[in-house]
Amino acid sequence: MAPTSKADKKAGDVAAWMFNVVTSVGIIIVNKALMATYGFSFATTLTGLHFATTTLMTLVLRWLGYIQPSHLPVSELLKFMVFANFSIVGMNVSLMWNSVGFYQIAKLSMIPVSCLLEVVLDKIRYSRDTKLSIGIVLLGVGVCTVTDVSVNAKGFIAAFIAVWSTSLQQYYVHFLQRKYSLGSFSLLGHTAPAQAGSLLLLGPFLDYWLTNKRVDAYDYNFGSLMFIILSCTIAVGTNLSQFICIGRFTAVSFQVLGHMKTILVLIMGFFFFGKEGLNLHVVLGMIIAVVGMIWYGNASSKPGGKERWSHSLPTSRQQKHGGFPESTEHDGKV
Repeated sequence: MAPTSKADKKAGDVAAWMFNVVTSVGIIIVNKALMATYGFSFATTLTGLHFATTTLMTLVLRWLGYIQPSHLPVSELLKFMVFANFSIVGMNVSLMWNSVGFYQIAKLSMIPVSCLLEVVLDKIRYSRDTKLSIGIVLLGVGVCTVTDVSVNAKGFIAAFIAVWSTSLQQYYVHFLQRKYSLGSFSLLGHTAPAQAGSLLLLGPFLDYWLTNKRVDAYDYNFGSLMFIILSCTIAVGTNLSQFICIGRFTAVSFQVLGHMKTILVLIMGFFFFGKEGLNLHVVLGMIIAVVGMIWYGNASSKPGGKERWSHSLPTSRQQKHGGFPESTEHDGKV
């Protein structure tokens, strides 16, 4: 019975990752086409529309009975909303104020920050191999993506806020699911309406500040509207798959293996733009990153690869073949 249960869990893990990778890469391609081809540069407002569409999805599922009533304290919801919205706004501002190279370095720094949060808040201990594998992933993705690096004071502050708020938001997804026994759909049903409302109110003003353009003055046409609808539709899957993956694994594993999406985007860029999108050092970086991801998956799933400093470790181990996976486990959270 146990081997079957473990096999089912592995199959579910793979399906969750594939769901996240496909939707994340898909939304990047659609949004790039929307912004480059149709000049729709209102990223924060678009994110608000994404969460509004996600809210509609959760309401339909609740009406159909697929989402059961659940409770999330308002104080917890407000904290999550602050982290999540600062993450979105911080990333947009960081991209505007920093060079592409420093922006990529900031994104890479989310992995050590997420590790620090788990060490401090969850008392997680990483083995030497797990730490080294994370370092290899960081090196590989850095070689792939980091080019010009220039830093300024306001850009550094924006990147600092973006990194910490994103790391806290992802940690909090796992924390809330575990503490209040919330499934991915249930948690999304609580958070999506709050994010949709706040971002749709804030988005037009922030986008005007960033682009000096008004979203209500944009020249909407059939093509741009179709891409906006497509972006919102894919975003439902992206938002849901993020909650599923972080719930099944941890924020650190989500960050480490999430860089596979970066590699896929680079590869697809090669097919779209030819050899200019891919060169020797990028290929070398991809190989290093993939080796690191494979090593991380193997190292973190071994006994002692990633475990909690507490007397509750045996209890966590008993949950390996059933129940909700917690961040304190070290079984297959890859």
